[in-house]
This record gives sequence, C-alpha cells and structure tokens, in this order.
Amino acid sequence: MKKRILIFATFAGFLTLNVNAQDVYFTKNAKVNFDASPSTPIEVIDAINNEGTSFLNTTKGEIVFAVLIKGFRFERALMEEHFNENYMESTKFPKADFKGKIEDLSAVNFTKDGTYKVKVIGNLTLHGITKPTTADGTITVKEGKISATSNFLVKLADYNVERPAVVANKINETAKISVIANYQLKK
Repeated sequence: MKKRILIFATFAGFLTLNVNAQDVYFTKNAKVNFDASPSTPIEVIDAINNEGTSFLNTTKGEIVFAVLIKGFRFERALMEEHFNENYMESTKFPKADFKGKIEDLSAVNFTKDGTYKVKVIGNLTLHGITKPTTADGTITVKEGKISATSNFLVKLADYNVERPAVVANKINETAKISVIANYQLKK
C-alpha cells in the first residue's frame, strides 16, 4: 500500500497535465541496474530493480522515472543490507527519481517503427539531493509499442553517498546506471 501511495504522489503532478491520454505511456516494471563494482573487481557491487515506474508523454517529450531504493536486489543479502542501511539510507531516502525532457523531440516519430537516439535533460534526485542530469538514450518504436533504454554514470559523492574508508576500494566512486522501460499506452 505504501508503495502505491508513493508512486501516486510522485506522478500526481505529471498526471494533472492537460494532455491527450493517447500521448501518455506508462510502465510499472522498468528495469534499473545499479553497478558500483570497482574497475578491478574485488567484489561485484551490482543490483537490479524490476519495479521502476515511468511515464512518457510523447507530445511534450516529458519523461519521469521513480524507483524505490529497497527494491534493488543483490546477489548476496548482506550487500543488500549494507546498501540500504549504510550507503543509500533507504529508510530516510526511500526513492530515487528523474524528471526530464527529450531534447530534440522532433527527431522521434512515435507513430513509425524505428530506433531513435535521444538526449534527455532533467533532474535526478538521489539520496535526498537533486542535481541536473543529461543522459543519452534510445527510443525504439515497433508495431506501436514504445521502449526506452539509457546508460549513464552517477558520481556517488555528488549525492552525499559515502564510501567508508574500510571498504572504499571495494566500491567504485561512480555507479553505472542502466534503464530499460517497455511502455504501454496509459488508458
């Protein structure tokens, strides 16, 4: 129930926009991967969350993502516990979100099959801190279905995510974030 309220609150402003319902696409199972493994892997610090929520307004180019931090799953339970308690402080900062726009929306034809390279500019909120973010991505239209992918880097210190000295060599300063979203028309 808490999850539904949080998702509703996150997107309430987005849904109040005056848009045609046929212009809004939605997913509640976007895949978000967080990888902070060091360049010479002592340990693999890699987690996946398959419950990301996203809206895409194809008319205005607006795109919104939200993910609950506790939804990230690691290979080992102890890593997941440390991630939530020591680094991301997920009780205090339960979600991360991104709100942005596709920079050159006219280059994407949402009614024609194709693969379109895009740049998305917006604000990423992580660990209670919001910073401007730019990410390259790909939008694919196939048989009327829309999907989006992106890979970008997040410097953990920019969001006050601390790496204790005792494990600093096991956690990269920069996390690689990968996103895959398969949208459905919002009805």
